[in-house]
Amino acid sequence: MSDTVPTHPSPSFLTLGIAPQILGILASRNFTIPTPIQQQSIPPAIEGKDIVGIAQTGTGKTFAFGIPMLQQLAQKPGRGLVIVPTRELATQVDESLRTFAPQLGIRTAVLIGGASMYLQREMIRRNPRVIIATPGRLNDHLKQGTITLKEVNVLVLDEADRMLDMGFRPQIEMIFRHVPRERQTMLFSATMPAEIMKLANAHMKLPIRIEVAPSGTTAKGVLQELFIVHKMEKLALLEVLLKEHHGSILVFSRTKHGAKKITRAVQAMGHAAAEIHANRSLAQRREALQGFKTGKYRILVATDIAARGIDVKEIEVVINFDLPDDPNDYVHRIGRTARAGREGRAISFATAEQKGSIRDIERLVRSSLRRPPTPALPAHPPSAPVDHVRSDSAASFTNDRGSAWQRSSSHPAFRPRRNFQSFRGQRRRK
Repeated sequence: MSDTVPTHPSPSFLTLGIAPQILGILASRNFTIPTPIQQQSIPPAIEGKDIVGIAQTGTGKTFAFGIPMLQQLAQKPGRGLVIVPTRELATQVDESLRTFAPQLGIRTAVLIGGASMYLQREMIRRNPRVIIATPGRLNDHLKQGTITLKEVNVLVLDEADRMLDMGFRPQIEMIFRHVPRERQTMLFSATMPAEIMKLANAHMKLPIRIEVAPSGTTAKGVLQELFIVHKMEKLALLEVLLKEHHGSILVFSRTKHGAKKITRAVQAMGHAAAEIHANRSLAQRREALQGFKTGKYRILVATDIAARGIDVKEIEVVINFDLPDDPNDYVHRIGRTARAGREGRAISFATAEQKGSIRDIERLVRSSLRRPPTPALPAHPPSAPVDHVRSDSAASFTNDRGSAWQRSSSHPAFRPRRNFQSFRGQRRRK
């Protein structure tokens, strides 16, 4: 008898039924080993089957649906449609598909809010084979009659749970009414609440469920930590952590107003920082994200609009300045670090009153967040011009009458601001 121990061959793109031309492109880009979601999704997707895929963020879901879709479009007529929740994610998906699309003679178009409708109509006139769109802007084009979805034979819903959280259910239902019944539908996300399965059962034909990790599972390389602090201590703790870590850092705020104020405070600390939230224009958001990718900005402050649209491979730390309202968003936020097998760190700030939110997060990720000792905090916050009206996220360090730090500091930026009525009265007396 032989003593040889049987070995299992390493996973390879060569065994997944991918066309030779696409295999050549993968090899030229040094893509040799598929991720688990790619390995399990690509073969049935190439066969045209409907798929519900569940995998952690940063595991290559775009290639899992992009390769089969492009392969089908290269072999027969039709059009692919990818629906995503945010502008940033639409751009990211387009960049990934452009790895293959031009060499296959396939043109793509991105239809997102905040961009020129005229330029988008020009892109549509060039007959793109793949449309990547946010639900609202796609419905704008459908209402204006500038696009038809009658030729769509592959429909992808990426990050569908986030789209429902953002209130896109009516727009998604409208899109389903415009696409042919005979089509392939693929749905991918990191989490899969019951409402998503209802959507899948209503609009998909016997979908194959592929779950490479339980819903809510976080990447193995993420060290998850939690600091319980008073609201007024958050900014001081952030200052300490930004000095401790020297790589790229992504800071999440619960509100767009809070993101703006945190950014200003971080800039006053002497760090290169930018912000991404709904109050920023598309051009501003693109500049901030590109600057973060290239190192122009070491710190990016964002709301959950960026949780699923940032593909930066070497984010050292994700900091939750505010806990998210939905524990599922915690998974997506911290999925921005430790991508593609790397290691990373996720640090969350919480108050003693948020025990319920902490418990919900720990139940979802199936583990307890590490609670290290709180480091020594500076006596006063940095000299940041934060004497603005109060915001939900920044209430701990700014308000009209001055916070505890403002009252205890002699720095002009932290003195209470006079109200407008008092100022008007002084002008009259003069």
